[in-house]
Amino acid sequence: MSNASVPRDRDNDYTTAMAEARRQFVRERTGTALTHVGQTSIDPALLPGNIEHFAGVAQVPLGIAGPLRMQGEHAQGDIYVPMATTEGTLVASYNRGMRLAREAGGITATVIDDAMQRAPIFVFENARYARDFGHWVSTHFEQIRAQAQATTRSGQLRDIEQYAQGKMRWLRFNYTTGDAAGQNMVSKATREACQWILAQKPPGLEHFSLAANFDTDKKHSQVNTLHTRGKRVVAEVTLPAALIRDIMHTSAEALHRQRQLSNMGAMMAASVNNGSHFANGITALFIACGQDVANVAESSAGMVYGELKDNGDYYFSITIPSLIVATYGGGTGLPTQRECLEMMDCYGSGKVLRLAEIVAGVVLCGELSLSAAIVSDQWVSSHDRYGRNRP
Repeated sequence: MSNASVPRDRDNDYTTAMAEARRQFVRERTGTALTHVGQTSIDPALLPGNIEHFAGVAQVPLGIAGPLRMQGEHAQGDIYVPMATTEGTLVASYNRGMRLAREAGGITATVIDDAMQRAPIFVFENARYARDFGHWVSTHFEQIRAQAQATTRSGQLRDIEQYAQGKMRWLRFNYTTGDAAGQNMVSKATREACQWILAQKPPGLEHFSLAANFDTDKKHSQVNTLHTRGKRVVAEVTLPAALIRDIMHTSAEALHRQRQLSNMGAMMAASVNNGSHFANGITALFIACGQDVANVAESSAGMVYGELKDNGDYYFSITIPSLIVATYGGGTGLPTQRECLEMMDCYGSGKVLRLAEIVAGVVLCGELSLSAAIVSDQWVSSHDRYGRNRP
């Protein structure tokens, strides 16, 4: 079998001709004609910085749910939500949850923290050197911050957490990053700050690395749950008992009972989420809106809380402690992704907190709908009706 490299033009690789050359390359070597992959309206010249070896597009069906009625600080009113998925019943289920929340008066959403991290490690000859280095970092924070912020216009170093183990010390740099997700931004800023620290020659230092898995990039961790990565956002709603009966065909008491069982199951399984399917809504929105889909690994962790009120109504909330979203940079400016963001008034400067609130609202609606489907025994039947793609 040939081991020829994928075609590439060193001078101008982002052209229609080069995309066609790569599709032809695949056809010659695999026998597969990438006919549908090649059907795209995207100008390849827009793609530097987003992809390499561009050959076409993977088209994902996109549906519209809503309106989602929001009562947030940044997202208010009725919003139509684009959701890209291949899972039948998903859009219908979220749409049902949106109807319930809308008729209950809408969803209150609150962003309660905002921080993106890089966590370099400093290794010393012994723990005493590591401890003294920690004191030095605290004393020289303003100088460290000045070095970090010299690399970025929108990033702001908020604080530095410290974690010690043996002779090692991790510094968890916390930044706000404006409308960008900010992982690359904070890497560059933290590297600049650490180069300055290294130039001061900390006593007893044996080794340094810009990352050693404590920032848990693209994977969830308990430290993110406790201390936030990206946006920490809460969505909540109080549902009248009559609405639960009429729309979801169940009761507040049944939902609350199921919530206790789900809490126990998540505890037994040591899950990072006591909800049903945060990842479904988040992934569908991320694909539609040009987010880094790998961040679903962190963003889909979360906590659900339900409370049966004395009058029979049901208070319900979800908390996402590490929601990583952007309205600027990355894939947000590509044509279809920009359209989806613009549809929710979430494209560009000053919109990232609005997007965070909308994502949380969508997640809440999905949790309500699926919980009700399980309790009312509509879960399997709805998938039989909408979610089976077969002759």
